[in-house]
Amino acid sequence: MFAKLQLDSNCFPVVSTFAKTSSPNVGVSVPTKTGVSIPSFEKVEPTVKLGEQRTGGTSEAEKVSGFRRSTENQKPGTVFGPELENPDGRQRRTSPNASTSGKRKNLGAKLNWVKSNAPVRKAHTKCSTKWATYGGCIPSILQALDTVKDLDEALRPWEDTLSNKERSIILKEQSSWERAFEIFEWFKSKRCYELNVIHYNIMLRSLGRAKKWSLVESLCREMAVKGIAPINSTYGTLIDVYSKGGLKEKALAWLEKMNQQGMLPDEVTMGIVLQMYKKSGEFQKVEDFFKQWKMDERGDGDSSHDDHSLSLYTYNTLIDTYGKSGQLKEASNIFSEMLTKGIMPTTVTFNTMIHICGNNGHLDEVKSLIQKMQELRCPADTRTYNILISLHTKHDDIDMAAQCLRKMKEEQLEPDLVSYRTLLYAFSIRHMVTEAEDLLSEMDEKGLEIDEYTQSALTRMYIDVGLLEKSWLWFMRFHGTGNMTSECYSATIDAYGERGYISEAEEVFLCSQKNKKLSVLEFNVMIKAYGYVKNFVKACELFDSIESHGVIPDRCSYGSLIQILAGADLAAKAQHYLNKMQEAGLISDCITYCAVISSYAKSGRLDMAKKLYNEMIEFEVKPDVIVYGILINASAEAGNTEEAIGYIDAMRKSGLPGNAVIYNSLIKLYTRVGYLKEAEETYKLLLSSDTGPDVYCSNCMIDLYCEHSMAKQAEEIFRRMKRNGEANEFAYAMMLCMYKRLGRFQEASRVAREMRTLGLLSNLLSYNSVIGLYSLDGRFNDAVATFKEMLDDGGVLPDDFTFKSLGLVLVKCGISKRAVARLEAGLKKDYQSGLQAWLIALCTIVDVEVDCEEDGSH
Repeated sequence: MFAKLQLDSNCFPVVSTFAKTSSPNVGVSVPTKTGVSIPSFEKVEPTVKLGEQRTGGTSEAEKVSGFRRSTENQKPGTVFGPELENPDGRQRRTSPNASTSGKRKNLGAKLNWVKSNAPVRKAHTKCSTKWATYGGCIPSILQALDTVKDLDEALRPWEDTLSNKERSIILKEQSSWERAFEIFEWFKSKRCYELNVIHYNIMLRSLGRAKKWSLVESLCREMAVKGIAPINSTYGTLIDVYSKGGLKEKALAWLEKMNQQGMLPDEVTMGIVLQMYKKSGEFQKVEDFFKQWKMDERGDGDSSHDDHSLSLYTYNTLIDTYGKSGQLKEASNIFSEMLTKGIMPTTVTFNTMIHICGNNGHLDEVKSLIQKMQELRCPADTRTYNILISLHTKHDDIDMAAQCLRKMKEEQLEPDLVSYRTLLYAFSIRHMVTEAEDLLSEMDEKGLEIDEYTQSALTRMYIDVGLLEKSWLWFMRFHGTGNMTSECYSATIDAYGERGYISEAEEVFLCSQKNKKLSVLEFNVMIKAYGYVKNFVKACELFDSIESHGVIPDRCSYGSLIQILAGADLAAKAQHYLNKMQEAGLISDCITYCAVISSYAKSGRLDMAKKLYNEMIEFEVKPDVIVYGILINASAEAGNTEEAIGYIDAMRKSGLPGNAVIYNSLIKLYTRVGYLKEAEETYKLLLSSDTGPDVYCSNCMIDLYCEHSMAKQAEEIFRRMKRNGEANEFAYAMMLCMYKRLGRFQEASRVAREMRTLGLLSNLLSYNSVIGLYSLDGRFNDAVATFKEMLDDGGVLPDDFTFKSLGLVLVKCGISKRAVARLEAGLKKDYQSGLQAWLIALCTIVDVEVDCEEDGSH
């Protein structure tokens, strides 16, 4: 924990004097730039203006209150010497005849009076011990106030002699705001007392902590009426209590008011503001405010003359702020500055730096920080080790995490719940059953509570390793107490359901029902469990029974069931529950519609997908890019070009950006209908996207370019695919066909060789492309050899295009077209005999060393 922030007068530098005011506007609420009205301290003139240097003397407020800050080794709460002072700053006088023995006698009489006349309550020993450190009559006064309810009776012995400082201590030491306020009002009722800004500060702090805002504002107005000038600590106290009370805008209004008064926040007040911004996650405002404060404090705006050392608390706050905002470099710079300025870091400082460096993966810096702690003899505490345990588990070094726990015990530090739970969770997700059980035994011996998060993790561990009996006993240990929450039952059902242990999941569901802990959560995870084992009937039956248990299905209930049914191609059943969800008014986005539309599209029911899309529009449910992508792709696959383009236009009108799925679908569509320009534009968008085009999309573009004999553009895509290792058999075949059609047989042959080398000659299209190339190029031996390879090695059956290319080989080798026609007719009459006849004819005319008789058996 950070050092406790003190807001009483001891901790604030007093920078303004009292100023009486006769303004008729006192007590009026003043609106600020923040829009929050605050009580006005009208015409209160601070002694120190913005940017002025502070002087080292005692301020008027210090003189009046009897306080003076010690500059040497002063600790909060330290008494400022045995002598108490009057409001004028002079030492209290005693009667000329008074003696030491007389004082003792008088004090004794006062104590006897308290004993004999007061209704005594039991004094608090702890408070009494603390009170004794004040010395003088303060312990007796505080004890009287603690034991005597009536203030006139309690304070009568000291009524005429109480100093400002004594009154401050009395107010500050009250544990109850009611008692403090009662004493404060009593002081005001006695005309002999003058209450100063310190007394009001203490009360503002007490009432603010109790969130008595009306009383806080009442005191602020009272100060203005009485002309009691607020000092730095006044504003700091108000900013602090309002921010901690959850009224940030009100706190900012007081900060603005302070600025309007020309008063520069001292470091304590500045630290309060930093904490306020930090807790609300406004890290940039922390940095901006701190930088501005430093400039204002220097007064010249020159950062080169910054010799001022901040307090340890401020350094810790800044380091923590930079760490939480991910600014590791800035946090390290502040830490280095702290060491340079001679400010000794504490365990809190090191813990923060270790946490920051560890979370950013800088484990070497973590080691250096631990070493630095040892050098400075700064002892590690339980939090230090908890941070290290967490870091080691995060970086999968479970042995070092376990060693940290052992080291903690060796150093006589008591591991807390965080220590055990962090390590226990790490053991459980790694299925380290023995280690987890040892840790559990230790926790049981210490009587440490096992929270539901840990309980669920252990249940899942036992289930994952197949120890179902142990998992059940572990569950029953907690179920038997009757204290398990709905969330814990749900987590256990989910753990069994994910692994397909549906009977165990059902048993947990029944246990929850018997304990009357059933909520919609249990139904949701049980429905999901039935989905895992594809028991769609039970999933629907359970959903239909929800309301009979007094539970109302929520958005998740409907969503889970619809997703399960849609994913199982039960689109009509999914639509039934989608309609019920719509009737219940639980549809706020297009996710459930998307699931059912996708299911219909997948099964070829584009008409139903389109109907649901129109229903979405009717109910003012906005489609997203995924819905449009499904419809565009389905329309393109079905050849409904006009509908697909209609969805594209609707998507653009709605202002939705395209994505890779959409672009790929579009290129598929444009290729089918031959829209080259549109395809090119879409492909450029894909190239500039994060994912880039997929292989199918690139092949489509090569196909389009080949159709238009645009060799240069096709080659560019082909080269890119080869560089990325994406060029497949289809891409090679398309390039070969293009070169062949353009008569560029040399390039076509090179592609054919590459296909053979890469093992990309396997499908009918590729074989036909190569055989067709060889037959046109006069390489008859290669054509026949490739045909035999097709039959022998590839096991690919030839088609009409294959025999057309082979017929060209026979004709070019002198076989008549009539003879080739007879071969084609024989193939249709008896495929096996006809195929053998083709092989014999081809082997006869070309020089291929093969046994045609054996090959004919194909």
